[in-house]
Amino acid sequence: KVGLIALSTDQTIEGDFNTICKNLPLDIFVNRIHNQNPLTKENLLKMEKDLESVTNKILPEEKINTIAYGCTSGTAAIGETEVNAKIQAAQPGIPCTNPIAAASAALQAFGARKISVLTPYTDSVNIELAERFCERGFQILNIDGFGMEDDIEMTRLPLVSISEGAMQVCDPNADALFISCTAIRAAAVAQDLESRLRKPVVTSNQALAWHCLRLLNDDFSVSGYGSLFELGPNGSPL
Repeated sequence: KVGLIALSTDQTIEGDFNTICKNLPLDIFVNRIHNQNPLTKENLLKMEKDLESVTNKILPEEKINTIAYGCTSGTAAIGETEVNAKIQAAQPGIPCTNPIAAASAALQAFGARKISVLTPYTDSVNIELAERFCERGFQILNIDGFGMEDDIEMTRLPLVSISEGAMQVCDPNADALFISCTAIRAAAVAQDLESRLRKPVVTSNQALAWHCLRLLNDDFSVSGYGSLFELGPNGSPL
């Protein structure tokens, strides 16, 4: 049983998880957390107070095997330690993850250190996000976004725009490209981008689903969503 905390406005993450995991022997249980537009640090921080109660409402008194908080910018604003503490307060001892932890684990599995980053965010949110990855030891060669502040508009970002943005942003010297945000449909183009860029592509939802599977200590393989699903958490092939 996988518990997923999705934003109240997110129209992408639940579908991505269900599609990626559709042939796997697991069940995904979603609860939604209130978030406000515009997407600013001030509004992102407001989610922290609701994290514990939202987690508590995912199959209360039932055993859940892992829990994922589905907001990349929210994790950057609140902090991974604080996010994990709120989830653990509701579900003590349950392995949990978030998009920054998941993407970091994915990039490490590829042995990537120098990263290019594409986001839908404004510069102020990008700066905070880049700082979180730098704290984890990655070198951010460049980060650029679409300058969007509305989570619903991010969902409507065309796949062709994501692909074109990724091709423009990815530095030739980067070890990998990370596409941030659980609201945009980047997981759908990850595999195609890998073939065009000839380097690993990690997205928020793709990495989050992969990390949940690895936290379950299962070697499930998924096709169609990039080479990440061919790797275990330590980078060894499945």
